[in-house]
Amino acid sequence: MAEAKRGAPLHLLMFAGFAVGLAAGLYVNLQIGPDADWVQWLTANVTGPIGQIFLRLLFMLVLPLLFSAIVVGVAEMGDLNALGRIGWKTLLMTVVISTIAVVIGLVMVNALRPGDGVDPALAQRLLAEGAEGAAGIIQNAPASVQLGQFFLDLIPQNVFAAASANLVLPVMVFALLFGIGMVMVKSPASDQLQLTITGLFEVMMRLINLVIKLAPIAIACLMFNLAALFGWDLLVRLAAFVGVAVGAMAIHMFIVYPAVVLIFAGRNPLTFFSQVREPMVVAFSTASSNATLPVALRAAETQLSLPRKISRFVLTVGATANQNGTALFEGVTVLFLAQFFGIELSIQQQLIVMLVCIMGGIGTAGVPAGSLPVVAMILVMVGVPPEGIGLILGVDRFLDMCRTTLNVTGDLVVASVVSRGETDPVTNDPAPIAPSVR
Repeated sequence: MAEAKRGAPLHLLMFAGFAVGLAAGLYVNLQIGPDADWVQWLTANVTGPIGQIFLRLLFMLVLPLLFSAIVVGVAEMGDLNALGRIGWKTLLMTVVISTIAVVIGLVMVNALRPGDGVDPALAQRLLAEGAEGAAGIIQNAPASVQLGQFFLDLIPQNVFAAASANLVLPVMVFALLFGIGMVMVKSPASDQLQLTITGLFEVMMRLINLVIKLAPIAIACLMFNLAALFGWDLLVRLAAFVGVAVGAMAIHMFIVYPAVVLIFAGRNPLTFFSQVREPMVVAFSTASSNATLPVALRAAETQLSLPRKISRFVLTVGATANQNGTALFEGVTVLFLAQFFGIELSIQQQLIVMLVCIMGGIGTAGVPAGSLPVVAMILVMVGVPPEGIGLILGVDRFLDMCRTTLNVTGDLVVASVVSRGETDPVTNDPAPIAPSVR
């Protein structure tokens, strides 16, 4: 999925688009000036609209993608009576580890503040240029967010009205309940419905892949506009953003995961990482949890010696529902863009960002750049201009590779924890003891 069928790999084309747009924009900023008439015409009539078309395509697909991904992920749990304990343990570990990931990201962004220092006048000018393209989305964003009202609004009175208003969280809650209902009701009709929703999910994934193939051109246009306006200051901010995001991911990978593996799975962390190195490499190179799933399943059964039924359940659901690296990235990105545009988010709003990121990790497609629509919707919810997502598109491929590695490793960590002390539902054999703890 990550490569074009012909020619250079897609991620190289995205890097090329980033470089071309950045170089051209910096040249205009330094040598010509952003106020030249032809520059104004070009950004208003060519590069600006092309970038906005790409963003609108992402916004258009977000709700059906999230709905189908969540329903399919929950429905694939199967018989809740047989796997109820395993399902609850998986859910608990997923929520706990994802919460830790988001907290690490939010703390680092608040402490280091990579988005600070941009001239407010320039930031407002960027908002003005992109306001028309995002007007249809921004008008549905709440003026303010109260914690009590937030939880009340999670339950939609009319799910279709919530969907038409681009209110993603109520739709996600409905999708969770819908998936649970499909697991509880087993009949030929419900099986056919699950098959239909699975087809919808596959169609949405294919469309997202088609849209992402337009990314090199869109990135070049977006970066040209941004670099022509901000100059070198933009490059400094992007480097700071990447540094904070990668640093937070490294803390989660090399401190949190080893502690969880040692304490809750009873395994030697060094041995564990040695046993899962193959799926980690595949995840980094493909930036796709779905593409890495077969390799992760093989490693769970042959290297980690986990019970087959349990590992298949946890890893298959985890490919969609345990995206803690993505949740961390989404939190860092939202706060970075808020700082970039000079928008201070209150503690309540940051708590809401954390909750949305955890829930968003459940419905994020396990494909390259699958988190971008979720990031855009979170920006709308907390009042940060969604057109700001164009700032990070050029560096998103590298960050996508890093967070996918974190996601896949997290799935294997959860599978190891859940398997400890369990028996295989098929063979009734106890989970094998890891060689490292014998």
